[in-house]
Amino acid sequence: MNVTIESSWKHVLQDEFEKEYFRILTEFVRSEYKAATVYPPAGLIFNAFNLCSFENLKVVLIGQDPYHGPGQAHGLCFSVKDGVDFPPSLINIFKEIELDLGLSRPASGNLERWAKQGVLLLNATLTVRAHLAGSHQKKGWEQFTDSVISIINREKSGIVFMLWGAYAQKKGENIDRTKHLVLESVHPSPLSASRGFFGNHHFSKCNSYLSGKGVNPVDWR
Repeated sequence: MNVTIESSWKHVLQDEFEKEYFRILTEFVRSEYKAATVYPPAGLIFNAFNLCSFENLKVVLIGQDPYHGPGQAHGLCFSVKDGVDFPPSLINIFKEIELDLGLSRPASGNLERWAKQGVLLLNATLTVRAHLAGSHQKKGWEQFTDSVISIINREKSGIVFMLWGAYAQKKGENIDRTKHLVLESVHPSPLSASRGFFGNHHFSKCNSYLSGKGVNPVDWR
């Protein structure tokens, strides 16, 4: 199947695109875009991959579902477009960055600036119906993103995985801790952030690990 995605990812994921489950998933997603309002816009489904090539990858941050409100989702987990109000979890992410690194909250919640530095902002499910959280779960996206994580784990070394919350931690349970850095804490949601997300120092730990391997750290502003 010919999928429009950044060339280095197309190379490593081509076998996945030929599998039967992905064909069925593609048919479902196409039918959903025809029948309803679906986020993100169709051209941004693989935005996380298009902004962060396989070669430049150094950090993987795992989310769950795209935002399902108007104008929010644009293919990067936790991120919103310029000018869109910050969702609560993103506010807490920036609070921890300020606590950890002393960087004040930026004017925009658009995290393309992170992606372009090698941070894969990967949702487990890449599409969702408007106002219906979880509506595209268990349709094949999870199998696809599990395969992405497995390929990164196998083919790369020295990657930092940030796993926030039980869902992300289960998603990353097979990552080889001997060749990658896995950082785990509760989710930045207001329901849990005060129970261990604040003070986890994941951003400084990430940058220390990367620097120790001779890799440029991430500017988390």
